[in-house]
Amino acid sequence: MGPGLFWNFSSKANCSVPQSLLQTMLLSRMAGMKEQQFTEEKPLLQEQRGQDTEMENCETLMPIGDWKEHDIETPYGMLHVVIRGAPKGNKPAILTYHDVGLNHKLCFNSFFHNEDMQEITKHFVVCHVDAPGQQIGASQMPQGYQYPTMDQLAGMLPSVVQHFGFKSILGIGVGAGAYILAKFALIFPDLVEGLVLLNIDPNGKGWIDWATGKLSGFTSALPDTVLPHLFSQEELMNNTELVQSYRQQINNTVNQVNLQLFWNMYNSRRDLEMNRTGTIINAKTLKCPVMLVVGDNAPAEEGVVECNSKLDPTNTTFLKMADSGGLPQLTQPGKLSEAFKYFLQGMGYIAYVKDRRLSGGPVPSASMTRLARSRTASLTSGSSIESSRIRGFTHSDSNEGQG
Repeated sequence: MGPGLFWNFSSKANCSVPQSLLQTMLLSRMAGMKEQQFTEEKPLLQEQRGQDTEMENCETLMPIGDWKEHDIETPYGMLHVVIRGAPKGNKPAILTYHDVGLNHKLCFNSFFHNEDMQEITKHFVVCHVDAPGQQIGASQMPQGYQYPTMDQLAGMLPSVVQHFGFKSILGIGVGAGAYILAKFALIFPDLVEGLVLLNIDPNGKGWIDWATGKLSGFTSALPDTVLPHLFSQEELMNNTELVQSYRQQINNTVNQVNLQLFWNMYNSRRDLEMNRTGTIINAKTLKCPVMLVVGDNAPAEEGVVECNSKLDPTNTTFLKMADSGGLPQLTQPGKLSEAFKYFLQGMGYIAYVKDRRLSGGPVPSASMTRLARSRTASLTSGSSIESSRIRGFTHSDSNEGQG
């Protein structure tokens, strides 16, 4: 899939440190951290978790022994990450960041457990990042703890990149995580090779939204305050099984004090300082290929559309998914995996993955190779193309790569 394509699947009053100064401070602090050992590595053993029964199905999605936990020191405190694999050559790592109210398990397990996604990710090191205090079993933050700002949360990520020796990352973020990864890419563009941003809202909250959120917090339990950020009104009105399950899991598996701190900081975010080149003087926007994803009627739909207007149309893909609700990675993991595969192909990574729809049997799935960027196609974001033509294009591109 070439970049810059529009897809539409159908089925049915925080102050901020200037970015240049923030980058200088981070690089300086990281240089002083180089010779120190900060991480605590621990295998994900079942008996160490002590998790509620609601998470049992979630846990089975991550094979025991394949994933390792690390607690990494950063300029703004400890960061919990879970990693599988090791960096190989110059290949980027897939790094994820979850939405507020969730953690890497609640946000990404269904997506990464999808068979097509597993076929893709086995060629990459995968690193899941949990926002401070949001992981399962996290200790409650002490009274008076100042939660990192959204800028600072982005500023914690270079420590992860440095610690594991990643050359660059392919970021997958949802909601608050998408905002953080976009901020990271704006500050450290050389460390980000591509971004998949679901439900991103590039705008800070206005006073009316802020006041409404405060009032809701006084009258509703925290999970019920967060759920309208995650799910569509239709899903909430129907009180779907997914909504019921996540209401329970957010309440039982995420520390509520820590969640409130993260929720408050996300709602205090500033506008992402990016604009499409040519729209204003000295406009700054994301330089890497970006795939924007949102479900139809999702609470973030308006924000994602506005984000699309701020990005370079020649390397931006906008994917609006029908019948996927507020969290497409949970409700449509297969379609999102397919879209991610095409996104990688458009960047020059060709995945030979089995296609269960072919009557002739699976195609070879042994390798993923990198093509020169000059050989990939470039389409404009105003283009619209049928999925059959998409597959035809990418398959011909794959054949070219075999030669």
